[in-house]
Amino acid sequence: MDKNTLLHVWPIPAFDDNYIWCIHDGRSALIVDPGDASPVLQYLAQQELTLTGILITHHHADHTGGILQLLQALGSDIPVYGPATIDIPGRTQGLLEGDKVEIAKPRISLEVFEVPGHTLSHIAYFANMQANVVEPMLFCGDTLFASGCGRLFEGTPTQMSQSLAKFIALPKNTLVYCTHEYTLSNIRFALAVEPNNANLITWAENAKALRDQGLPTLPTTIGQELQVNPFMRCDQKEVIEAAMQISGEKSLPSPAHVLAVIRAWKDRF
Repeated sequence: MDKNTLLHVWPIPAFDDNYIWCIHDGRSALIVDPGDASPVLQYLAQQELTLTGILITHHHADHTGGILQLLQALGSDIPVYGPATIDIPGRTQGLLEGDKVEIAKPRISLEVFEVPGHTLSHIAYFANMQANVVEPMLFCGDTLFASGCGRLFEGTPTQMSQSLAKFIALPKNTLVYCTHEYTLSNIRFALAVEPNNANLITWAENAKALRDQGLPTLPTTIGQELQVNPFMRCDQKEVIEAAMQISGEKSLPSPAHVLAVIRAWKDRF
């Protein structure tokens, strides 16, 4: 296979802790959630890549702020995909649950999930096994983080729980490309919830070593998150017991009830 048909995913750092993901085949590139155009333009120029599309997960400025400048610099005919249910300046194609995004260059097929919680109109993009994709890939914006989940600015705990359930159902080897380097602070909270989780203790050491070297802790995987992320473990005995202790409740009847407690706990942690 021509090496240039293989897909690469590269984190372009922006602001204090954002990652703008670049999916490319060595020639053509897709950009995910460009909050800032400058680092994207610099990376595309350095790598001699042609921008062929922009994928947006949600409307917050640190994910959309660079769209219009990229279009102005590189071509107003570049398609911009994003949630259909909210107005995003520059968006050309609105997407809903179950829609497919077929990109010719770089060659990739993406399935759309609606994942309300962080925002009501949040979507995620899932690329399953394809000839040029070694493992499935999930671009989930601010819904799922390494060892955490997004703050509930617009949605409810029930919506976030249902959204994360869509991710829990994905193959365990799915690579998770979230958009913030929040991992170390998320781990600190996760350890408060599950201080005896051996996988989490190991991950805390590994994540710190990565950050000490200036390396990203991402991508993570669905399998990893099922072992270390309290928001993906709301059906686990240790997480339920921690939530009951912190809330004073004698029972929490569903994962959504558990998530409501630990998300509120995280907000004030």
